[in-house]
Amino acid sequence: MTYRILVATRSFGSTSSRPWDVLEQSNCEVVRADMSEKMTEERLIGALQGVHGAIIGVLPMNARVLENAPELKVVSMHGVGVDHIDLTAAARRGVVIANCPGANDQSVADLAIGLMISIARAIPSGDRVVRGGAWGAYAGSEIWGKTLGLIGLGRIGQGVARRALGFSMTVLGYDPYLKPAELGPGILLESMDEVLHQADFVSLHASLSEETRHMIGAVQLQSMKPTAYFINTSRGALVDEAALYAALAEKRIAGAALDVYDLEPPVDNPLLQLENVVFTPHIGAHTREAIERMGVMAAENVLRTLAGGEPHHRVA
Repeated sequence: MTYRILVATRSFGSTSSRPWDVLEQSNCEVVRADMSEKMTEERLIGALQGVHGAIIGVLPMNARVLENAPELKVVSMHGVGVDHIDLTAAARRGVVIANCPGANDQSVADLAIGLMISIARAIPSGDRVVRGGAWGAYAGSEIWGKTLGLIGLGRIGQGVARRALGFSMTVLGYDPYLKPAELGPGILLESMDEVLHQADFVSLHASLSEETRHMIGAVQLQSMKPTAYFINTSRGALVDEAALYAALAEKRIAGAALDVYDLEPPVDNPLLQLENVVFTPHIGAHTREAIERMGVMAAENVLRTLAGGEPHHRVA
């Protein structure tokens, strides 16, 4: 039997041919989804007809989609987050869901540090001024020797910690799911309240679930120092954006740097009106190295499952 595999993510194989080579050497039929238009629920259902395996990005893989893809056996996320996939419906249908943890850890950790420096030193503002033919002095803040607070201490959070230690930062962390043996050196575990209260920079690295949705709201932001900066490279829905806007507009915190948003792209988002925010377009995982690693792992996840084995990392 020849299996059909759908690739429905723009970034798959975009920096290296290796992921495509893995698929093409498998003797499977590879189908590329048309990603020039928004992939709606209806379009995704149509693309999945006759498909046995799928490699996706952040697409609406809900119960209706899964129930209308009768031949689908495995879905691999081209990345890590699976909050857009109905895992209950997948289990009911017997569809294996896999993802690619470890493929983009270093890329996201790099960006988190980059965003800290960018907002603390107003780098984007300085760039705009010089490009506009003007000049100016910006009294920014150092990150050297400051206190970093990490909310979430998985692979990415601990990767940020390792980089921060190189800046002689004191690293505080909160993660109720962390096992003691998993804690890396140099991180001091504290309560979430203490992390927020003491940190000069708060960097969010939690997974999105119903339990963590809007885990950063008005109460948490009020706990932060007025000189502190907030960084989010995880999921936009972890943050109550209205509360974040109020805290920034009223200067109750010094600034924020965001790579993720509740709705993406963040068209008409009030946060875009603020000068004390740095924005990037959800590029945490978008490095040449990470995209190649994710592509190869996602392809192998699908091929291993279709061959009767187990993917590199099975979510459900």
